[in-house]
Amino acid sequence: MVVNLIQEFSQINIKKQEPLSKYTFTHTGGKADWLAFPENVEQVQQLVKFVKKNDMPLTVIGNASNLIVRDGGIAGLVLIVTGMNQIKVEGNNVVAQAGATYIKTTQVARDHSLTGLEFAAGIPGSIGGAVFMNAGAYGGETKFAVKSATIMLPTGEIQELTNEELDFGYRHSSVQDNHGIVLEATFELKPGDKEEITAQMDELNARRAAKQPLELPSCGSVFKRPTGYFAGKLIHDAGLQGYTSGGAQVSKKHAGFIVNIDNGTATDYLNVIHHVQEVVKNKFGVSLETEVRIIGRD
Repeated sequence: MVVNLIQEFSQINIKKQEPLSKYTFTHTGGKADWLAFPENVEQVQQLVKFVKKNDMPLTVIGNASNLIVRDGGIAGLVLIVTGMNQIKVEGNNVVAQAGATYIKTTQVARDHSLTGLEFAAGIPGSIGGAVFMNAGAYGGETKFAVKSATIMLPTGEIQELTNEELDFGYRHSSVQDNHGIVLEATFELKPGDKEEITAQMDELNARRAAKQPLELPSCGSVFKRPTGYFAGKLIHDAGLQGYTSGGAQVSKKHAGFIVNIDNGTATDYLNVIHHVQEVVKNKFGVSLETEVRIIGRD
């Protein structure tokens, strides 16, 4: 059966054979068979039920900031939920839809003198991605602030999960295990001093700008922190800063980042990743695991 999603869902913005390099922070990635931009929960549910009924693969890529899409693209339907980006404040809680950026969410908290999200002031991902992988920085983690999250299961069923049920770990949540889609998250914060909150966010953003190659396309921090080590220091000590394959390079500014310096491809990125893993393993006996999500066809 030939499915035409554009005809099937005329009210949803859907593109066919769309290059994902237009949306990823690395500016790499092949084409999505179908790429949809739902703007509300009902549209997500319609699409989820449709792909289940038609046995079609489904991938959600959020803000595509900590992601590498292979050059073969992605089969089936890809969802980008950045159109679902409302943020509201309810007392000491900030409720953000999955497509809202973490940065904007921290700014809303700050503007309402609510403290607890300062650590995330510069994290470029979406709220959905942040919950999905328990995003963190500067000693903070999403799990410390999330009260609950609303998710949609592959069946289309909607559930609200508590912090405990989200089973957060290092760059992990139960949403990865149940293959759910984050729709919304509620952050439980505390009243604070707006000037102090602003000062802390500004300081963390200044540190980030000084140390990280924000001026070049990248997927953020590539590797998880190995127990007892720092990935960036291992890569630096292995003499790998500046190592280049095609258009992808281990950043000369921060060894934990791989940047796109000259029309790099996802294959270039993966070649650099594999080389770094091999050299670090040989030199220090440490296996580097990727933090970045790598998806799609070869």
